[in-house]
Amino acid sequence: MNEPARDHKFFEREFIDWLTRNGLLSLVAVVIALLIGTAGFRWIVGEAWSLAFLNAAMLLGGMGPVGGVENTGTGGRIFAALFALFAGLIFLVITGLLLAPVFHRVLHYFHSEVDKGEQ
Repeated sequence: MNEPARDHKFFEREFIDWLTRNGLLSLVAVVIALLIGTAGFRWIVGEAWSLAFLNAAMLLGGMGPVGGVENTGTGGRIFAALFALFAGLIFLVITGLLLAPVFHRVLHYFHSEVDKGEQ
């Protein structure tokens, strides 16, 4: 027996809710990562708050640090390297969160029904 067709409006609402939830989760992840980076650049590297925020934002955006990190001590350079790796990981996680509902919907679009006799 076939399942009854899902209500199209319900499916749209479910998709929008999923996209919104993942978007908010992504925003929270970016804010937390930005706070971690800003605090680290401020207290470990010793930069001013504005430059610490700028470096954290540039690394999270994929552009790289603005400068001055190479003139710090070993701890500052290690933090900058680890935060750059962390920023790359955050980028991949956020990309996955934002694209998952879209890919899921595309897979549903191309899904074809299989008769029970063909299984």
